[in-house]
Amino acid sequence: MNKKETILKAALELLVENGIHATPVSAIAKKANTGMGTIYNYFESKEALINAIYVAIKEEEKKVLDTVFNNDLPVKIQFEKYYTIVIEFFTKNKLYFGFMDQLQASPIITNESKSVGYNAIEGAISLLIKGKNEHIIKNIDNDELLQFIGGSILSYLRWINLPDHNNKSLKNQITLVWDAIKE
Repeated sequence: MNKKETILKAALELLVENGIHATPVSAIAKKANTGMGTIYNYFESKEALINAIYVAIKEEEKKVLDTVFNNDLPVKIQFEKYYTIVIEFFTKNKLYFGFMDQLQASPIITNESKSVGYNAIEGAISLLIKGKNEHIIKNIDNDELLQFIGGSILSYLRWINLPDHNNKSLKNQITLVWDAIKE
């Protein structure tokens, strides 16, 4: 792992553990076993570092999501695969989820970083468009549909991470969301 990757990993761990606003760059430098100057050689500010982590997570997510969509499969099957893979991605990468959960509607994330995030879900957007064109999915604005679907994913991930979680059913969650968006 090179120095930049070490900084990103240390920052991710501390930002999730302590919170974005409660983690100073000095603590990140200490955990990364480097000086603050080295961090600023790679990232012009703490916000730039946070955006770099966000972009890296979204790029990894996109790689995983790109394996989901296949126009030969029915819209419903693709939707179920999409929903499942997103849950699995963030369940396997709990630090990623902890980081992204803190950033909901955060002004720290730049428009440039948000466009990378939006690009990560372009397959889902295409699927929604296809579903609406085939009269399978309700004719509701894509941003509204994404807000609803994303909100259910976020809520489900928070729910399954509760200490008293006892095998809550992902299949039931997918059925509830599908039933809400299907025409």
